[in-house]
Amino acid sequence: MSRSIRTVTAAVAALLLVTSCNSAASNESSRTTGGATRGVTDDSIKVGGIVSMTTSTGYSKKDTDLGAKARFGRANAEGGVNGREIDYLGAEDDGQDPAKNLAAARELVQQDKVFAIAPMSSTTFSGADFLQQQKVPTFGWGTLPSFCGPSYIYGFGGCMVPAPGGTISQTWPEGLKKVTGGSEGKSVAILANDSDAGTFAIRTYKQSFTSAGYEVTYAKAAVPAGSVPSDWSAYTKEILRSDGGKAPDAVVSVMQTPYNIGLFTAVKRIGYQGVLSDPTDYDPALLAKDATEKALDGVHVLIHFQPFEQDSAAMRQFADDIRKAAGKRVPLNMHMVTGYMSADLFLAIAEKAGEDLTVESFQKAANGFSDTATLVGDRAEPKGQKESFGCGALVQLKGGKYVVSAPFTCYRPIPFK
Repeated sequence: MSRSIRTVTAAVAALLLVTSCNSAASNESSRTTGGATRGVTDDSIKVGGIVSMTTSTGYSKKDTDLGAKARFGRANAEGGVNGREIDYLGAEDDGQDPAKNLAAARELVQQDKVFAIAPMSSTTFSGADFLQQQKVPTFGWGTLPSFCGPSYIYGFGGCMVPAPGGTISQTWPEGLKKVTGGSEGKSVAILANDSDAGTFAIRTYKQSFTSAGYEVTYAKAAVPAGSVPSDWSAYTKEILRSDGGKAPDAVVSVMQTPYNIGLFTAVKRIGYQGVLSDPTDYDPALLAKDATEKALDGVHVLIHFQPFEQDSAAMRQFADDIRKAAGKRVPLNMHMVTGYMSADLFLAIAEKAGEDLTVESFQKAANGFSDTATLVGDRAEPKGQKESFGCGALVQLKGGKYVVSAPFTCYRPIPFK
């Protein structure tokens, strides 16, 4: 063999060897990357949460974390999900700050390598686009637009703030009809914070109450979101003259507790005798302070789950799980439900996904998932990413305790325009 031929042969052999090694390395890398699912091992599933535990107004959703711990704790005590234990890292505090919300989402996914985020409970969900792009199943209370549409983000009660083409739950106005004796000839004023969430809420509930037969005489997202006003007169004057110069039959606040205390105290001081309602003040801890109890006395609170005062198997199970997680009996509140039911929906879908848990198998299980008789009624996906499950109740703070003013019922939703 000539030297030139031997040289070419050797070069070809070397090239083949390098190519073979590179191919083997590439195949090995592919197996490692393609076979592994972020946050999932043979015996565990890693999950984290994002919750507004501290805020500038003092409002806190910290018990959302306890609710999640309670539900994940029972799941682990019962053997986990298809043999895997839930490794719940707890919830990151976003301080109700958009920058911190996104930072928390990045940390949980990129550093902690969670498979899913449950719960996500904040009025600021700036991490939504990132979580959708990273294909991270995320569960929370669907009161923000980010829970309505994205394929990896789920509201435990469905989508509460739908986009055009979706539907609106009629729980609030239909429940209020039981309080006001129907809607014919009745008027409603709606007030919210000056924020994206407030703007969506006004748009949604204005249509909802109008469709239920109420005349909406005032609907504004006008209250600063960063601080509670010390003087409510600019708002109360408009609201209490909105029905042709007289007060509306109901004042509806789509704001958090500190704002509601200020608003309702102000309208009561003027002598308002109509119905007061909001979607946040169902918390026995509020009864601990005389001033707070007085401000919220008589208020009808919208809830999207079975009232704690309702005796059912699901509610007894919830109360028992919370007691075990807290280590003692504690007053139940809606933040606990948010964490508990966010975790519960994640667990139900993960169970259906089977032993081979991947993001793909999880999403496949979610597409066509349904169950019945939960704390939020009958659930179904992907329906819940476009519309609310449509169930809820009203409870009234009356004489130092909550009573059911409109029983837990499921209502037919209306198209959102």
